[in-house]
Amino acid sequence: MNELINPNNTKMENRKVLKSGEFLVNEVEAKDIFIPEEFDEEQQMIAQTCRDFINTEVIPNIEKIEKQDRELMKSLLKKSGELGLLGISVYEEYGGFGQSFVTQMLAAETIGAGYSFSVAFMAHCGIGTLPIMYYGNQEQREKYVTRLASGEILGAYCLTEPGAGSDANSGKTNARLSEDGKYYILNGQKMWITNAGFADIQTVFAKIDNDRVLSAFIVEKDLPGVVVGPDEHKMGIKGSSTAQIYYNDVKVPVENLLGKQGEGFRIALNILHMGRIKLGANVLGAAKKAINDSVQYANERKQFGVLISTFGAIKHKLAEQVIQTYAIESAIYRVSKDIDDLIEKYKADGRDKGRASIDGIGHYAVEAAILKVYGSEIFDFVIDEAVQIHGGMGYSAEMAVERGYRDSRINRIFEGTNEINRMLVVDTAMKRAMKGDFDLFGEAEKLYGELEKIAAVKMPENTDYFDEKLNAVKNFKKVALIVIHGALKQFDRKLMHEQEILYNISDIISEVYIAESLALRVKKLENLKGADATSLYRDILDVYVYDAAAKTAKYAHDAVYSFAAPEHADQLIKAIDVLTLVKGVNVKEARRRIADKLIADNAYKF
Repeated sequence: MNELINPNNTKMENRKVLKSGEFLVNEVEAKDIFIPEEFDEEQQMIAQTCRDFINTEVIPNIEKIEKQDRELMKSLLKKSGELGLLGISVYEEYGGFGQSFVTQMLAAETIGAGYSFSVAFMAHCGIGTLPIMYYGNQEQREKYVTRLASGEILGAYCLTEPGAGSDANSGKTNARLSEDGKYYILNGQKMWITNAGFADIQTVFAKIDNDRVLSAFIVEKDLPGVVVGPDEHKMGIKGSSTAQIYYNDVKVPVENLLGKQGEGFRIALNILHMGRIKLGANVLGAAKKAINDSVQYANERKQFGVLISTFGAIKHKLAEQVIQTYAIESAIYRVSKDIDDLIEKYKADGRDKGRASIDGIGHYAVEAAILKVYGSEIFDFVIDEAVQIHGGMGYSAEMAVERGYRDSRINRIFEGTNEINRMLVVDTAMKRAMKGDFDLFGEAEKLYGELEKIAAVKMPENTDYFDEKLNAVKNFKKVALIVIHGALKQFDRKLMHEQEILYNISDIISEVYIAESLALRVKKLENLKGADATSLYRDILDVYVYDAAAKTAKYAHDAVYSFAAPEHADQLIKAIDVLTLVKGVNVKEARRRIADKLIADNAYKF
């Protein structure tokens, strides 16, 4: 157990903090996690400021934004900068507010209700600003970050190339040192660049001479040879400026090399980890907006002489929207506080503030990939159901859910496709274990030797409610370990080429993390408010764990039948079936109670 330090260098209450991926083999108590119900007054005020800006400046202009009005988007970003919203993540010495990672995530969530504006905003505040703040030297930070924080200049991040999408290091953009040693001569092409149409500063990745790995450069758009193409015509996020950028013998001053030569790939990876986890928060805000649209429509629309919100089928949809959203929210803020604490530990150990921040975020790569995948897919589910609740009107451009539906689709591609991120969940967890961060393989081998014993275990009766739920999650963890060990025994290092099995394992791991985060949140909430105030949240937990058990069993079955011989598969399946057995739940009544609260409130207030 670590003794943690807060930004004021005062001792905080001891709490157990797990390393990235360690949740697979270890547990924390409810008191050790942060839950959204603990937001303080300052955090709530920042969120309200973001909410007010979206409601007063963005939503009234959304039709104009959708017509790809670059100047309007630029003006809105600058106006948000005047309010300080662009500087929430920026250190105070560079004109920002230096807020915690939890607060940054809350702001990202709130801005997520802003459709394509949120894409432009998050690109500027995140990948457009933070590479320079985290990896830049003092001169670069003072020259650029201070103006990025105020909105005086706007930023973009240029990594993807026509022939290099998921394999970023295969890019062809090249830089060579000029004969006088004063410039890097930059040549190449970047595509799918968010904010390209109006960004003043670009973080550009290129290989210097014959380097095998990337370096990063700060490029000003007005340098001769920088050519920005027209905006792409996209399915969704139409208001976001997305274009190609060409570099033709661009003379970039040597002092604009970001970090060290060859450090660009590391910068890119760590910034992507940050982008993934913040995308999880961003789509959370979008999901809550879609739920509000859903329930408000259901409370107005009549069919057969009654409001459709009275129909059981609609209640099922509304409740499931809430359950999925509340669950992913629990995981988002759990890991956000872990990141804050690790950043403070790194700073206390003497690391530069910027490197401490990005290293703290980058450490939780497993959880970042989980939240990116599940967050984007949960939002896809929520917005799809929102369209369905609206019926034919949901297909009309008159309704907000139509825009939300189109905008949602990019999130499964942004920040690395969900396919890549699913593989990253497993690969990164295994690499962390190999480094000695936790004993994944020892625990897995031990379980594998106890399959017959596991298959004979009976479900305990009359257990404490939360012991029952958390024990179910522990059993899901055992399923993950058993499947990992069995797959490794069969394929060894070739497992990374068995992508279908990796997807199965990744989905089990993700269910584990989200279910555990939800259970710990509800337990902590009950400890804070009492059982009478939290019965509805037990309903959310009941349904989620019940469904997670079935999903985990399915993923494990698919994996086992894909790698095990028939006679061995039966033994594995028996153990998995025992480990995924949970008590039955009256899901109909639980969902109806959840829906009834949403319907009565006419808004998401969970």
